[in-house]
Amino acid sequence: MDIRNIFAASYVPYSRRPEAAVVYSSEGRYFAGKRIENVSYPLSIGAAQNALFCCLSEGDTPKELMTTDPGDRLLPYWKEEYGVGLSTLDAEDFPDFNFFGVVINKESDPAAVLPSLLDRALVEYSNFPVAALVETETGYIGGVNIECSSWNMGLCAERVAIMKALTYSRAELGDLHIQSRDGEFSSPCGACRQVINEHLSSRRVHLYNTDHSRSIHFSEDLLPFSFYSPSLSNS
Repeated sequence: MDIRNIFAASYVPYSRRPEAAVVYSSEGRYFAGKRIENVSYPLSIGAAQNALFCCLSEGDTPKELMTTDPGDRLLPYWKEEYGVGLSTLDAEDFPDFNFFGVVINKESDPAAVLPSLLDRALVEYSNFPVAALVETETGYIGGVNIECSSWNMGLCAERVAIMKALTYSRAELGDLHIQSRDGEFSSPCGACRQVINEHLSSRRVHLYNTDHSRSIHFSEDLLPFSFYSPSLSNS
């Protein structure tokens, strides 16, 4: 992986403004993030949040946040929330980074991997951990739900897994697998369904129950009337 390619591959069909960010962690690892927009603009994920949540979802702690957009108005919030140092990445002269590998072996069984991810969820407010896996050409990429002191700044496990997969994989993404620790099938919320429809169109969504049963749905069936607009460039 190369930060130059990640920056260039930002998913920005609406703003046309690519962004990249890198987090250096307390364990000495580097994590990448890029801007990922959604046709429903408020569901877009900035590069800084992407990189931070990638680090957190891997069970690590962010120490320094580097971004190509020093004018990002959310940077003061992230600095206060996680105590990170802030610095600027020069998009014209990126340094080289050795990014931490986040891909899980493609021979793994999602039903076995998902429960092992649940302890990484940061859910001090809801106490409802959820784990998700996205299939890629090289293996699975996982995500967990991450809550923040400002609740609206957190992300569900599905969106964390999707943003990581879009950042760390170049090929089309495959199916999505979801499990919670408690309750019935972990059905995605409405916001996640909108994001799933944009990035995992015509893919299957596997919902795992704690009794080891599973329900499988096509992404379009989860949100049959998802938002789109012919006036937006990706519609």
